[in-house]
Amino acid sequence: MRAIAFVVCLLALTSRGWGEPPEWRDREHTRHEHPHGAKHPTEVNPDRFETTRRSPVVLPLPGEEDAFFFVVFGDRTGGPPEGVAVLKDAVRDVNLLEPDLVMTVGDLVNGYNQAGEWMEQMREYRGIMDHLLCPWFPVAGNHDIYWRPLDDAGMPRGQHEHDYEMHFGPLWYAFEHKNSWFIALYSDEGNPETGEKDFNKPAAQRMSDEQLDWLKQTLEKAKDADHVFLFLHHPRWRKENYGDDWDRVHQVLVDAGNVTAVFAGHIHEMKYQEDDGIEYFALATVGGGQAGLVPSTGWLHQYDIVTVRKDQIAVASYPVGAAMDPRELTEDLTASSVTLSHQTPTFEGGVRLADDGSTLGTVRVTFTNPTGYGVDVTLIPGSDDPRWYYGPEHEHGHVPAGESRTFEFMLGRGEGPVDAAYRDPQIAVEAELLTDAFRYAIPETVTAMPVDVGSHRPARPEGERVLRLDGRNGVAVLPSDAYELPDGSFTLECWFRARSFGSRVGMIAKTEMSDYGIFVSNGTPVFSVMLGDAYANATGAEGMLTTGEWHHAAGVYDGSEVRLYIDGKLAARTAASGERVTNDFPFMIGSDVDWSGRPTSFFDGDLDAVRLSRGARYTGESFTPARRAEADADSVWAFNMDGELGRRVFDDRVEGAEARLSGGSAVVAGD
Repeated sequence: MRAIAFVVCLLALTSRGWGEPPEWRDREHTRHEHPHGAKHPTEVNPDRFETTRRSPVVLPLPGEEDAFFFVVFGDRTGGPPEGVAVLKDAVRDVNLLEPDLVMTVGDLVNGYNQAGEWMEQMREYRGIMDHLLCPWFPVAGNHDIYWRPLDDAGMPRGQHEHDYEMHFGPLWYAFEHKNSWFIALYSDEGNPETGEKDFNKPAAQRMSDEQLDWLKQTLEKAKDADHVFLFLHHPRWRKENYGDDWDRVHQVLVDAGNVTAVFAGHIHEMKYQEDDGIEYFALATVGGGQAGLVPSTGWLHQYDIVTVRKDQIAVASYPVGAAMDPRELTEDLTASSVTLSHQTPTFEGGVRLADDGSTLGTVRVTFTNPTGYGVDVTLIPGSDDPRWYYGPEHEHGHVPAGESRTFEFMLGRGEGPVDAAYRDPQIAVEAELLTDAFRYAIPETVTAMPVDVGSHRPARPEGERVLRLDGRNGVAVLPSDAYELPDGSFTLECWFRARSFGSRVGMIAKTEMSDYGIFVSNGTPVFSVMLGDAYANATGAEGMLTTGEWHHAAGVYDGSEVRLYIDGKLAARTAASGERVTNDFPFMIGSDVDWSGRPTSFFDGDLDAVRLSRGARYTGESFTPARRAEADADSVWAFNMDGELGRRVFDDRVEGAEARLSGGSAVVAGD
């Protein structure tokens, strides 16, 4: 039976033409659309495949020939001493990958010194690299060899060559692995007549006859290898200050017929070229001096991963620190990171703007770490309004698991107008969750600092003003702790004019398996209230709402039923009762809220007169909705969008709440 099913599958595969190459240009992304190697060989073998299902699809199996991969590290030195931290990160990355081996391309120690300091740096480098799970192989670079000062009476012939060979290994060598040969060359032999070592002088950048003869002999020994890989420090094929000596070396490599790739470093940036079928790779750095000019085109700390198959290789570069350890991503760790990403600071104190726009005071900012891990935080005050000033400019601190830490900032503003350019001061929090193995960066949060705008609160305008929302990310956010709605009956209402209706549109809501909201998805109005373990919905006629026209929507829960009114007329009612299920998420004016407390399902159009009231404000079959939502004794809050200040809109009650605008939202003149 398995054989019959296998033949059917094979015929189906052949008829569908799955062996044809993909059409790469159909992809939406624009990166790496070209494969460099041929498709990997596969086979169809019923003896290697098991299933109890009958399917017309056969799954080609990977070929069973040997393949392996190795890693190449760029320069460690030429940068600040703390570059060793980058090297440590690279070692941690590569231990997650577990290649067969790691090659280097030189500049292992800062060097340019005498024996005592050189030995300390050698021990430091080896101590880090010896944490690799796989073997690693050194290559000598100028930093590893050059002695300073040059006129030192104790400078040995060859400078640090003897030290290098005593503690790192031969200046040139080769080894075989899985029918591939790895050859390490020495590119700082120096001027054969004077002994001068200088990578800026072509006369000092020639391969000696001794090394070249050895290279030829080694290539002869490796003539039956699938691949030969060469490693040296200076990318001499680029000529420039290296002269043209590499031309004769390159020809030796071409004549060998199986040299696949050559790797070098020194220039601290990635470069690639191909000559006569041999690929030449220059690496950037693993802790060395790095300008970082354009990281995406090769100025960065990185390492190469080379995957070797019999007839081809694949080469990919990874930024140092990009590897993640999936074994560390436990339920507890990932849940803690999400919790931390939602954590915002709390404030004590604050400032009030004087009539002339000035203020000066202190704000105490407390960051609480609710997780079981330590957290490092950096707090940075700032504002899009440059008229604010702060002290200090930032604060760092460690917050142990389950504890809080408070920071104090001076907050001031000079005398000046509180105008359309006014923006509130904010505090940015950068946090890292700490484990024994890694520091997990949490996305930055930005929270407005407490400012009472005093007499500068927008007055009621002569003409109508409305909140305009773009339907993509525009919203006004009202924190849950800014108001209190007791359990029992209530009324939620607004005026709205839609430009379009999406398939899911939360117009004014805070529903997330709890609480209440009004939706207008596909032009169908729904008022929802979570009572007990289910939503009670009052749903209007399908598609009854029109775009481009003002409508009034009111949702009423009176303790026995849920009602929806559109333009003052009863549109739907549902019998319902029970205790309201609440949440601590913010109320969204212009969207719904998701499980993380962020806006979702945005409204596209204008909103006005958004009001939440205690009690059932409307009864019966109809009423005449007022164009303005007055802030009376029953109002929990009422936003008439009279104006915005500092990306805030204001509740009309005395000492009322404030909703923060974000995304594509703005108060504009209505009509």
